[in-house]
Amino acid sequence: MYRFSIENQDWILRFSPNIQIEAEEKQAIISSILQLGSELPFFSHGDSFIIMNDLLGIIVFNVEKIPSMILTVSNIVTENKWYIQKNLTIKPYKKN
Repeated sequence: MYRFSIENQDWILRFSPNIQIEAEEKQAIISSILQLGSELPFFSHGDSFIIMNDLLGIIVFNVEKIPSMILTVSNIVTENKWYIQKNLTIKPYKKN
């Protein structure tokens, strides 16, 4: 669990118990959140959003504002598990 402040709001960043990551990966997530910066206060309680991170893949966040400002990293989906559907066909997603 980490604490940080953005726009005079104190936030808590926590990780779902199903996520097992190293300190370097946690630091990458924290850095991404800090870059998001002033956008964060505009999310509503119950919202979810993702950040696509080159190191980790897609990071899924859940926003809680009651009783405290809490961001929960609910999942991380690595690039080898990304898929795209086109014309009723699902194929692995490849970055250009």
